[in-house]
Amino acid sequence: MAEIKRYVARRAYVVALGLTGLLLAANVVALPAFGAPGNWVDDLRLFAPFALVALASTPAIISGGGGLDLSVSPIATVVNVVLITKLLPSALGAPEISIPLILGIGATIGLVNGLLVAVLRYAPVIATLCTFLVLGGLALVIAPQPVTATSYWTSTLAGMLGPIPGPLLLILVPALIWVALRRTPYVEHLYAVGANDAAAFSAGVNVVGVRLIAYILDGVFAAFAGLALTLVTETADATLAAQYTLVGLAAVVLGGTPIGGGRGGLLGSALGAAVIFLLQNLLAEVQVSTSWLQTVYGVLLLAGLVIGTQITAAARTSVAGASP
Repeated sequence: MAEIKRYVARRAYVVALGLTGLLLAANVVALPAFGAPGNWVDDLRLFAPFALVALASTPAIISGGGGLDLSVSPIATVVNVVLITKLLPSALGAPEISIPLILGIGATIGLVNGLLVAVLRYAPVIATLCTFLVLGGLALVIAPQPVTATSYWTSTLAGMLGPIPGPLLLILVPALIWVALRRTPYVEHLYAVGANDAAAFSAGVNVVGVRLIAYILDGVFAAFAGLALTLVTETADATLAAQYTLVGLAAVVLGGTPIGGGRGGLLGSALGAAVIFLLQNLLAEVQVSTSWLQTVYGVLLLAGLVIGTQITAAARTSVAGASP
């Protein structure tokens, strides 16, 4: 048992991986069409917002200091309503213009969050809750009523781009950004800051800069989530501002990233999102009322917190046992 705990502590995503496998099998049994190759693109299109919100929630949590970013879902919603109501109907609707603009929106909001948390030292929950409220109101101002709009490039992105499904490409871009960052000292500095910011500062790490970049990454990844949301709904709907907040947090902790920071990664968060997506799909198939979804998300978040606590404790025991 101790060996299993140590193995899971080193690879915290294995719990989410196992749950993903079980739920995938359950979905295929309950709904055979779910696993049919002809439905993969549609399934990925529906899954993409879940995965991207989870990826967007991860860097700030890893950075520690209670770095819960509650503004990820509203950022995605603001990007969605701006894209649908302002960009696509205008001369700015071309992908080479609109995509950099929405990524800039996400990065700017992330920068504001980072300044509030890392420079002004507000508690992350309070700072991002304020951003959450501001962005939710802004989305309602921009789109007080649902507005539908499509374009050639968004319709194309929702399908196949050559051999690659467009929704999968949206998920892969943040993953590739993370892989590229791992080839630099940044990610190691991020883990160091999340584990113990005082020790990281003493070792010469720029704690403020590391946390600032973490929140900017949150904003950029959330912008991709907003684009994915557009592919699913083809509608600007400001009421979605809070819908994915619990999804993102639950997915991150289920994927093995502890709320305390210093551990975890995007792979675990994506698997945690897969658990939530597959469970939601299974509940819908067995006709469980959608009113229970928030309860399910809360239970998953609690389960993830418990699992994360056990993993963290096992990791600390393993490190202590290895110390001379």
